[in-house]
Amino acid sequence: MEFPRFNLEYFENSVGRDRKKRSKELDKICSEIGFLVLEGHGVSQKIISDQWTIVSEFFSSPLEIKREVKVPFLGYPYGWIGPDQEALAASKGEKTPPDLKESFNGGPLTIPKNIKDPAAYEFCYQPTLWPKIDEFKKTWETYYAAMEDLAKRIMAAFAEALGLESSYFDRFISNPISALRALHYPTTTDAIIEKQQRAGAHTDYGSLTILLPQVGTTGLQIKKKNSWIDVPALEDCLIINIGDLMELWTAGRWVSTLHRVIARPNQPPRKSLAYFHQPDWDSIINPINSNNYESVVSGPYLMDKFKSTNL
Repeated sequence: MEFPRFNLEYFENSVGRDRKKRSKELDKICSEIGFLVLEGHGVSQKIISDQWTIVSEFFSSPLEIKREVKVPFLGYPYGWIGPDQEALAASKGEKTPPDLKESFNGGPLTIPKNIKDPAAYEFCYQPTLWPKIDEFKKTWETYYAAMEDLAKRIMAAFAEALGLESSYFDRFISNPISALRALHYPTTTDAIIEKQQRAGAHTDYGSLTILLPQVGTTGLQIKKKNSWIDVPALEDCLIINIGDLMELWTAGRWVSTLHRVIARPNQPPRKSLAYFHQPDWDSIINPINSNNYESVVSGPYLMDKFKSTNL
């Protein structure tokens, strides 16, 4: 299939019939596939390049550096999660061997003080454990902030694609509890355990995901009509996909698509950056124009999903 593309810059600069046409195209993509290649995202190449540099340095660091920022207990959200610690397919009820990956994870840059639910501070507002690498924290936070800004622009485009005012989602994302994850998939061996993947088949949990894969790498696949389809990793482009929460929010109008990172024998290493956008902890998500779906609260919903995948 020709993988769908959407140019955010062109959309934002369009008016009248052209803007409505682009909105309908976005609605169609999100309804039929739930994945797209995003062009015209506006994130500076320097921010992206600097982020790749510090992430590569971290994953090539000695184990003692990584262990200093290892998550202190099962279910702690931020820091280094080493190999054999997650199986993403578990979130879909499938039992598989652990995924062939390691990750570093960071949380929100600011912490609001008016959330009544203490679980918010016990989960998504836990401190990020920073490695002792020069400029790591500063560079990571710069990239995170760029993703947060981009996510707000995408949510505005989503609102228009749904026939709503562009500001519709703003009240839900003033203090998003989004997470940024750097992923490293090491070189595979010549033998892969049955059902083991680099990332097991799953859907993402939140409103949307902004993925930056290494250009030219392969392995990310989406499932459509019982077939697995490769997702391209193109120069100057990001991958956007709908999460479970957005599917619920749109009352099933948009789809959160099953995807995986496939493991094959003797694959070279691969890295990617994934920003998981999630509305404010206490945002109540009421399905738009429907009474057939139950409402959920953003934070507890995310916490339950996350904890289901830890081994």
